[in-house]
Amino acid sequence: MPEPLVFLLMVLVFSVLATAFKTPIGLALAAAAAAGMLAGGNDIALRHLVEGGFGFFEVILIIFTAIIYMRVLQEAGILDSVTALLLRAFHGRKTLLLLAAMALVMFPSMLTGSCVTSVLSAGVLVAPVLQKLGMSRLKAGAFISLGSILGMIAPPVNVMVMIMGAGVDIPYVGFTLPLLALTVPPAVVIALWLGRREVRVISREEMEAILPPSFFPRYGFKLFIPLVLLVALFLGQSALAEVMPDPGIPFIFMAGSLAGLVSGRRFNFFKAAQEAIRDVMPLLAILVGVGMFIQVMTLTGARGWMVVAILSLPAALLYPGLSVSLPAFGGISSYGSASILGIPFILAMVEKNAILTASALSVIVGLGNLMPPSAISARFSARVVGEERYFRVVRTALGPVLLILAMGLAFLVFAPRLEPLLISGAPVVPSSQPPAAPHSSPFQDVGAGAIFVLHQALVLFLAASLVRFLLWEKRFLTQLSASLVLVLFLLRLFLLK
Repeated sequence: MPEPLVFLLMVLVFSVLATAFKTPIGLALAAAAAAGMLAGGNDIALRHLVEGGFGFFEVILIIFTAIIYMRVLQEAGILDSVTALLLRAFHGRKTLLLLAAMALVMFPSMLTGSCVTSVLSAGVLVAPVLQKLGMSRLKAGAFISLGSILGMIAPPVNVMVMIMGAGVDIPYVGFTLPLLALTVPPAVVIALWLGRREVRVISREEMEAILPPSFFPRYGFKLFIPLVLLVALFLGQSALAEVMPDPGIPFIFMAGSLAGLVSGRRFNFFKAAQEAIRDVMPLLAILVGVGMFIQVMTLTGARGWMVVAILSLPAALLYPGLSVSLPAFGGISSYGSASILGIPFILAMVEKNAILTASALSVIVGLGNLMPPSAISARFSARVVGEERYFRVVRTALGPVLLILAMGLAFLVFAPRLEPLLISGAPVVPSSQPPAAPHSSPFQDVGAGAIFVLHQALVLFLAASLVRFLLWEKRFLTQLSASLVLVLFLLRLFLLK
């Protein structure tokens, strides 16, 4: 079958399963990959499906451990306490209060790369406060929905950039400044746009009545050990790179999670991990399915055809095309849109800096979380604020959506001028002084060995958690999604030397 028909068949199978049959997105992507393999004249070669699934294994570990970390912050009372402290501190200052609320909404999805995580954790805490302060139900829903999307685009974890980067061999390095520049200004503008006129100043007593309980008086600064440890490890791996081996982001999140056991309210760690797995399982299965989909597109030549087709677009249609197609396909899955369309668009703009291009495209792709049929961010935000018709939240967010879209397009257009400001170039080594051969200290060697053992132990723990989840889960499709992820974990344990 010709490559265009293979690609169209894969997209059709995915779309029909995801929309008409309500199949989980990860399974729909895996099924579409299998259909494409058959249509391309290949048998079902498990090797290619496994290789594709492993394409995002490190991203899966990051998200897996990040969601456990967020669950620990909730169970230990840390998230409630931070919310209470920030809102209590700024209750008399509307501007700072709105900015603090936006930061709180963004924080969970900044760590997990999932907008739903923000809506269902920080959004649940912030929504009643915003409404009590006078913000309408629709604007509160738009505030939370847009904040969660900006959070999933912001560093340190942007899954859409990771997916696009893996497709064009860009390491996830150097994205912090571009992503901050793309998300912080819109976050400030949107927070004031939606709330400055409606939010009113209330007394401290009224604020105390609507705030979640704070555990700071009971535990003191010990409560914030997981947050401090996370920041210290993130900064330490860069500042002490010459003497300290890089522990990896999954290990950093897990260390912060374990610190939560002794810092705040007591809770059952294993139960919290199981709840985290239940929340994150759809996203993990999506990443496995995306990897399979990309692998089969490459195997059958469909990916090459797609790249050539986008490269052939007239310059006048390139930007309108990506402005419409990326969010529209993101209405089914933003991660699927990043892999299927985002990667070819990066290659179509190869003359621009790839870091800036991927960052800007992730902003445009992220808007798909407000688009039907899934509109996942708007749906959950509407539920949180008590609005039955999620489309009313989408309509309220339309103005800020156009602002975010314009920001992403501006980054693409002015990428050459922004590059010197946001991208730090590699240091130039004089030709007369060739770089010395890399060497490591004994401490680094021992540390690297210990980290490898801990990394394997982490994979084993997560695999065991998946097995336990499978034993308790009753829904067949969810079991199938979990099995897809579990197979990769087991292969990772037994095949990696």
